[in-house]
Amino acid sequence: MNRLALFEDRSALQFTPIALMRPVFELLCGQYTARERILKSVPVEEWGVLIRPALTEVYAEEFPEARINDAIWLSEGPTLLINGRWLPALHEIPCLADVTAESVGMMGDTVAYLLLEPEEAALLTTDAWDDAIQKIASTRKPVEVAGTELHFPWDLVNQNRQQLVDDFALSASTRPATANLDNLTVVGPSDLVQVDESAEIDPFVVLDTRQGPIVIDRDARIQAFTRIEGPAYIGPGTQLFRANVKAGTTAGPHCRLGGEIEESILHGYANKYHDGFLGHSYICPWVNLGAQTSNSDLKNDYSPVKVPLAGIPIDTHSVKIGCFIGDHTKTALNSLFNTGSSVGVMSMVLPVGELLPKHIPSFSRFWLGRIDSQIDIADLFELADTSMRRRDLSLTPAQRLLLVSLLEETVEERETAIRWWDQKRGIAPAASPQLPVERR
Repeated sequence: MNRLALFEDRSALQFTPIALMRPVFELLCGQYTARERILKSVPVEEWGVLIRPALTEVYAEEFPEARINDAIWLSEGPTLLINGRWLPALHEIPCLADVTAESVGMMGDTVAYLLLEPEEAALLTTDAWDDAIQKIASTRKPVEVAGTELHFPWDLVNQNRQQLVDDFALSASTRPATANLDNLTVVGPSDLVQVDESAEIDPFVVLDTRQGPIVIDRDARIQAFTRIEGPAYIGPGTQLFRANVKAGTTAGPHCRLGGEIEESILHGYANKYHDGFLGHSYICPWVNLGAQTSNSDLKNDYSPVKVPLAGIPIDTHSVKIGCFIGDHTKTALNSLFNTGSSVGVMSMVLPVGELLPKHIPSFSRFWLGRIDSQIDIADLFELADTSMRRRDLSLTPAQRLLLVSLLEETVEERETAIRWWDQKRGIAPAASPQLPVERR
């Protein structure tokens, strides 16, 4: 297989707020994103993506080698298309190199993969490529695939524990030599520990592998009195400060983490330096969780949790659900998130000593007990640059354009949330939330 392309379908819109600034296949689960896992496992010479047009410039900045929404490139040779919402079972991944045009991999009624012939590329347009893919799939012999079909943000968190185990096995043949473990306290099988030689681990750190493997990547720093339960992944440059990391946790690159973290995904460049509980949650880059910020991940009556995605309550059918926080959002001292909370991008959370609203839209502020939209985008950009410069990065022109576009697209969501919250507090009449308009 020389050519491969990952694609988003319409269900990618269901991953708000964590996919507002990235394609769904760039979300983290286990050690890798879906793109990283596939490209690591299936040797290809060229690769591309089919993504929402609003993301093209940001994606091109980060991955200049990728062919983005490029019908001409697709017409130049057979290309394996893979749905970015499919987490393939471990045994499925090697088989992708041998896919033929006679069959199509299916997750129920959803296409997981198919080999696109050059003459079929003309059927794919920016407005309706998933319709075209379904039409092409109807001409092929369906083969049911193994793995997980992701539908909502919490699916990534629920799958993370098993994905960490699978990714440890997947990387077994390419895993670098591990650091000397003689000075580490390992409870359980030591062969389930992988520590990069550049990582720094203080004395009095406990690694517990009785439930699964632990991977500590390059340049990570683990401070004394930290305890890590496997399966867990600590990404490059991430620092743990007296942290209690429970099983099923992924910390992406360059995070600063302390306190108690249970079965959560921190995508990267996130700060949770101080004490406080984070459980069954997904935290996007450049989020700062202030001291003692905590979330609930279990209701008192143990009933299934609903999460308001873009303000619309969605039943998760799970009892353990935390919070989902979009890029560049900041929380202040003692912020308390309710079970199943959703916070958009570039929001400011200033608590008042009680549970916060379960839905805080993008580019909004919760303070003095109210949600408002009195935020200046220029001030937010300046704050983002200040945060990013601490990691020798800055907002790119494409990221600024995307954020301005998101600001405009989320106006109705903000206004509805403000009216609903004010009505709940007896301040003004409210309008019922409406489903968001489907968009690319």
